[in-house]
Amino acid sequence: MSGSNDLILTLVFLGLAVFVIIKLRSVLGTRTGFERPPEVIRREMEERQQPGVQQDNVVPLPTAQRPPAADQPEMTQAERWKGIAEAGTPLANGLDAIMAADPSFDVPGFIGGARGAYEMIVQAYAKGDRKTLKTFLAKDVFDGFAAAISDRESRGETAETTFVSIDRANLIGAEMRDKFAHVTLSFGSKLITATRDKAGAVIDGSPEKIVDVNDIWTFARDVSSRDPNWKLVATESNG
Repeated sequence: MSGSNDLILTLVFLGLAVFVIIKLRSVLGTRTGFERPPEVIRREMEERQQPGVQQDNVVPLPTAQRPPAADQPEMTQAERWKGIAEAGTPLANGLDAIMAADPSFDVPGFIGGARGAYEMIVQAYAKGDRKTLKTFLAKDVFDGFAAAISDRESRGETAETTFVSIDRANLIGAEMRDKFAHVTLSFGSKLITATRDKAGAVIDGSPEKIVDVNDIWTFARDVSSRDPNWKLVATESNG
């Protein structure tokens, strides 16, 4: 009898072990054979951190999207830009023109990236971070930002900016200009911003008051280039 009991217990434990393994595989997944080994990923990260190696934007404005299946019916303009632009408007027509020039253009992804870039650029300007600004700005816009930072620094002033929220990031314009896609967004945000003199006294804004800020920014990209990054090419304050 003892031998039979031992056999039954062994079978029970074996069944439990198989069940646990199956559950772990369902939760953790299985390797497909296409994963890169950890040492390869680690080596790539170390190489990217070497001096002189160009780094990717921290907050890219993505354009890649999965191409539509060949057997899917083509969407109407109203369906394609539902919730983004009214059919027949300059905005919808402009988005169609960009899509024709660059089928990988992804509007939701672009808006998400633009929101992140907006926050990073505003904060980089307040900190005087020219390196970050140069990553995201076209040359003439960067020159204007850099000149304003230098002017502020020459007076010994410092700027403080804290983001409370980005309440709006709406597309309001889109067009192709030669080989360049231009997309304009209206941003509405809440900020706490103050400027201090070299003695630390507040000379503009308030370190406690939340203010509403409205900006209109235009980003552009050369669609004939393999570089997927967009640059800020124009800014306008809207009160």
